[in-house]
Amino acid sequence: MSSKGAAWAEAFLEMMSVERAAAKNTLAAYARDLADAAGFLAGRGRDLSDASAEDVEAYFADLGARGLSAATAARRRAAVRQFYRFVLGEGWRTDDPSRRIEAPKKGRALPKVLSREEMDRLIAAAGARDGGQGLRLACMIELAYASGLRISELTGLSLAALARDPAYLIVKGKGGKERLAPLNETARAAVKAYLQARPQFLPKGDKFKKEGANPWLFPSRGAGGRLTPRRFAQLLDEAAADAGIDPARVSPHVLRHAFATHLLEGGADLRVVQTLLGHADIATTQIYTHVAGERLREVVESKHPLAKKG
Repeated sequence: MSSKGAAWAEAFLEMMSVERAAAKNTLAAYARDLADAAGFLAGRGRDLSDASAEDVEAYFADLGARGLSAATAARRRAAVRQFYRFVLGEGWRTDDPSRRIEAPKKGRALPKVLSREEMDRLIAAAGARDGGQGLRLACMIELAYASGLRISELTGLSLAALARDPAYLIVKGKGGKERLAPLNETARAAVKAYLQARPQFLPKGDKFKKEGANPWLFPSRGAGGRLTPRRFAQLLDEAAADAGIDPARVSPHVLRHAFATHLLEGGADLRVVQTLLGHADIATTQIYTHVAGERLREVVESKHPLAKKG
């Protein structure tokens, strides 16, 4: 792998670790998958940084020819696709060489989504934690669920952004694009309650000794001065377990999925949800229509009198 390709792969893995709180095993699998792709491309005189669509197509075909299990081949294709979407989003390439190639014929996995009742239990479990810890975690979950924030956007919120009890946030998302993120009354009340406990989380080091010097809504005594995405993911797992929900079904991004799916279930327009999520392509948002549709079908089949007769 060239130095450029290796640097891009390293940056991708760092993003997966920090923004998506990927587990160590997941990161190791992605690293192996990208190394496998880079090895194949090297045989064609190419690298991850300069591979053409034909090169990637040849790699995908080679995966099938090797006799790998369907799951392994699909995971490696997915890793390459996610890598190039990341590279495109960073502006390092102006094209996605994996985009024109058809996905494996096993169906696109639907995002994990919690029901409204499960979200209520999760928030209640978070708030039941002792003192400020409970107020902070409940506030973070309420904000993510109320506004569809990405984990990096949530942990990167400034105190100034929430200090005056706004009805919405101006969020700078991927590519530096700004969007409005709504805040309902419940989320705003959670923020007010948490702000009373915020001082206990302020760092004690010289850097933040001066009152008001820490700009983050969710400060921490760690080196960066604010709560990290990884730590939030850990706290979320603990709250899920307390709520009787399998932690494997819960992650910071699942809160964003719940925001989108529950909006669509409530009748929101797909274009509105696209805008609120900050998706550049509506095709990305459309996956939630499948989730909402499947959940509504289950409700009809279990609750409608004619369905019960059948």
